[in-house]
Amino acid sequence: MQKRIKTPFYDDDILSSLRVGDRLLLSGVVYTARDAAHKRMIEEFKEGKSLPFDVEGQVIYYVGPTPAKPGQVIGSAGPTTSSRMDKYTPFLLEKGLKGMIGKGYRSEKVKKSIVDNKAVYLGAVGGSAALISRSIKSVELIAYEDLGTEAIRKLTIEDFPVIVINDMYGGDLYQAGVEKYRER
Repeated sequence: MQKRIKTPFYDDDILSSLRVGDRLLLSGVVYTARDAAHKRMIEEFKEGKSLPFDVEGQVIYYVGPTPAKPGQVIGSAGPTTSSRMDKYTPFLLEKGLKGMIGKGYRSEKVKKSIVDNKAVYLGAVGGSAALISRSIKSVELIAYEDLGTEAIRKLTIEDFPVIVINDMYGGDLYQAGVEKYRER
């Protein structure tokens, strides 16, 4: 069974209801950012500048979409490997970020920060970029245009399919899968 969830996550009741393995269909707004954008956000913040968008309650999708073809709002938009953002993620969670979408494992430091800041890490299916892009209804460039595909964009999504990988209680879907296999 899939749950339909709205973003951003301003309501703690939504996050507290999520558990590892839950399949979700997200609708609302998410922001794109990959390694280069994360690095620049943190560097600029340390220089005294504001973050390019208010991260409070927001969700970042780790993606570098390809250019849109005629008649499309966006090109392929599959998740990138989340661990590349691990060194920046605890900072953003402390600033109020409540969700991340990507693929692959997170570091122990990020998983602890997810628990400490009552957030969630969601997995999108890698290799299905063209299919995922159908859930993206509009795209707006927000910052760092010079980074090309890694610029920060505001996406409006509808029924964007994800699964809860790390919940706010310390649950880890990848770890649970390994432990389940060991029991046999």
